Amino acid sequence: MDFKDYYQALGIERSASEDEVKKSYRKLARKYHPDVSKEADAEARMRDINEAYDVLRDKEKRAAYDALADRVARGGSPDGDFRPPPGWDEGFEFHRGPGQGPADHADFSEFFSSMFGEAERRGAQRRQYRARGEDHHAAIEITLEDALKGAEREITLRAMELDAQGQPQIKPRTLSVKIPAGMHPGQYIRLAGQGMPGHGGEPAGDLYLEVRIAPHKLFRVEERDLYMTLPVTPSEAALGAQVKVPTPAGGVVEVTVPRNARSGLKLRLKGRGLSGKTPGDLYLLLEIALPPADSDAARKAYEELARAVPFNPRSQLGV
Repeated sequence: MDFKDYYQALGIERSASEDEVKKSYRKLARKYHPDVSKEADAEARMRDINEAYDVLRDKEKRAAYDALADRVARGGSPDGDFRPPPGWDEGFEFHRGPGQGPADHADFSEFFSSMFGEAERRGAQRRQYRARGEDHHAAIEITLEDALKGAEREITLRAMELDAQGQPQIKPRTLSVKIPAGMHPGQYIRLAGQGMPGHGGEPAGDLYLEVRIAPHKLFRVEERDLYMTLPVTPSEAALGAQVKVPTPAGGVVEVTVPRNARSGLKLRLKGRGLSGKTPGDLYLLLEIALPPADSDAARKAYEELARAVPFNPRSQLGV
């Protein structure tokens, strides 16, 4: 097998730029293309030109070819007895462009096949590594009712994918998600196999959905505990009372407001929060609601109260 001089095939110097390589190829292709050329050896010359251009237009192939040519020049090689030395392509990885398959190089010489054909096959094998697909993460917002009772919902997520041309684009996908009862903010729902595809036959990664609970008109969520503001009248706070309050599960319970209760007092209903191995609690935060003094009767009642119960809420301020 002869060592092929690709620079000579294109009629250029080794120092030729990429533009010079391209210009020379176009000029020779116009001259020797079998469809238009009248030269007797047009088909063979065109094969040599295509082969040389395939190597010299590719930076990786050209660098590897130049390194090999230097080794041949230093060590010499008998005519017709060239073989690429072991490890000549170490450090180089050759990539096929779009539409390039094994058949694209079928007409090239034994010299090309022994070098770049095998190197490309090894490069493809190296790229076909085996690895589990990457996990993906996303966030979903559920209602408090879903967290309390569990539910099954369809969600639509947007993910980055590559199109047929290798360009990134956002694509939506719809998934059916089972929400277990007792989910609280910050927990994850795992959807096995819904992450990135695996490589070399390995399984796909998983999709982890971080749970967030939408604001509720009555209850505030803190981990597994729930908090609700409970308004009481001044008389209920002062004298004590039994008042009815709604529960997160939808029922109603009666709670005791102790005598002389202050705003901010916390009443605990054990186990009335989010379910779980250790259920959360429901906390009622008392807030004294003052009746408006918007009538003569209301104003008179406030005046009588002030006379009957002298009270200075700012006494601790020293004024």
